[in-house]
Amino acid sequence: MSVNNRKRWIVPWKDSRTKPVIYHTISRVVGRDFLLEVDEREHFRMLMRMCEKFTGCRVLSYCLMSNHFHILLEVPPMPEGGISDPELLERLGVFYNEVQVAEIVKEMEDAAVVRMRGEFEMPPVDEMGVPLTAAEELVLAKRQAGRRVEEIRSRFTRRMHDLSEFMKSLLERFTKWFNRMHSRTGTLWEDRFRSVIVESGVAARTMAAYIDLNPVRAGMVQDPADYRWSSYGEAVGGGKKGNGKKAREGLVRAYFCDQGVGFDSGKWQEVSRLYRLLMGLALGRKPGRAENQRRSQTTVTKNTAEMLESNANGTVLKDLGVAKMLRCRVRYFTDGAVIGSKEFVNEAFANARERFGPKRKDGARSMRGSGSGAKGQLWSMRDLRVRV
Repeated sequence: MSVNNRKRWIVPWKDSRTKPVIYHTISRVVGRDFLLEVDEREHFRMLMRMCEKFTGCRVLSYCLMSNHFHILLEVPPMPEGGISDPELLERLGVFYNEVQVAEIVKEMEDAAVVRMRGEFEMPPVDEMGVPLTAAEELVLAKRQAGRRVEEIRSRFTRRMHDLSEFMKSLLERFTKWFNRMHSRTGTLWEDRFRSVIVESGVAARTMAAYIDLNPVRAGMVQDPADYRWSSYGEAVGGGKKGNGKKAREGLVRAYFCDQGVGFDSGKWQEVSRLYRLLMGLALGRKPGRAENQRRSQTTVTKNTAEMLESNANGTVLKDLGVAKMLRCRVRYFTDGAVIGSKEFVNEAFANARERFGPKRKDGARSMRGSGSGAKGQLWSMRDLRVRV
């Protein structure tokens, strides 16, 4: 298949301002041990939100399980003109205390000082060896000061708006905290994190729903709203402010990003209804605090296989192929490399033609087995032949 199968798939349009860059990222605890209890999941979510603010990446959907996690992450391009000093200092305040930020500011101020002739070891000359005029010296000195300041800024800005840096910061910081709390050493995560490129639109909202339905597939809850360590559970139970608002913004973006809608929590009421339909769940759930294993006495969530097969499924959907598919483990969503429309996958293939042998003519592959519910809507870059 691929001549370089282990190389991470990175979208070639990563700096586009019109085409969203979205990844489904997954990582598992080493040995797949069930190490992530309540406190661990709470701390992981806190660090995830901190990394989100520091890097400028945005979490669209997530689910934290006992031995692994899923994050649907949008990586926007660096702002035009770069990150302003006030914005940079605000982001630095996420991970650094006031004293450390003040030291960074002082370092940049010192670097910005314009050093003229008397401060050069040798008088500056041009390419021909001719001494510079005073005006030329000033231009040179300002340029050198600018480079010194930019070198300091780049120590931090290179960690922003980047998939790998987001994941590295999150995983390393959580590992240090976890090892300290549990008196252990060594790695916590299995190998490198995995990632799949996801197209905006059908693919993004389907992937978001797949992620939020993790605890339902695991038999932990009947309704994803009852699982507090997921984007949907947080959006329903977290309230209108704080992280509840953050989760709502992410799901709104996941659902409508192909229509130019941003992180607008004001559209949550509309999206929450559509999102439940996508997941094959009954409507009518009322907002409230999400608690693990809670059951509402007034709302029946018809999400069992029998209800999905029946006419009275409560979802008013005629085609339940996708909803039924989302109750299964779909390897394409974790190992498919690229998920989206046929045109989207083929575009990614064309931009990475060197990965494949000469016999491969195009990239898009129909999803089979447990992924066949999305046939005709979603395609995968990889043709998973075993245990699909």
